[in-house]
Amino acid sequence: MAAISCTLLVDDDATTNFLNQRLLEHLGVADTVLVAQNGRQALDLLRTHCQQPASPTCPALILLDLKMPLMNGIEFLHAYAQRPERQNPSVVIIMLTTSLNPRDVEQMQDLPIAGFLTKPLTRDKVNQVLQQHFGQATST
Repeated sequence: MAAISCTLLVDDDATTNFLNQRLLEHLGVADTVLVAQNGRQALDLLRTHCQQPASPTCPALILLDLKMPLMNGIEFLHAYAQRPERQNPSVVIIMLTTSLNPRDVEQMQDLPIAGFLTKPLTRDKVNQVLQQHFGQATST
């Protein structure tokens, strides 16, 4: 049984998206895993899947890369915050990054996110997010 109905992966690296999607599917984290390669695509997916916030394909969890072309994670968060409240579902946004640069970490602390994780995404990191934000862990 899936912990949440839908997760959105936002990363410009196709291999990272593939591996993260496979991990989430293997762990049974969500019924649906949506994938976007930048913030613009993510906003388009939200526009499509969250017309009704109770939709089962409206993400409850967004795993968001910090550094991407076209629209990075920070730009996405600013654009997301500008959307009408009724179009923004109740969602947990976790920033994923390879950077532990103190400047990047400090910048993330000022963002409207639930937390950040360093890549790669692992079973333990997924379980940490599920326990902390959804009150459950994977059974696999």
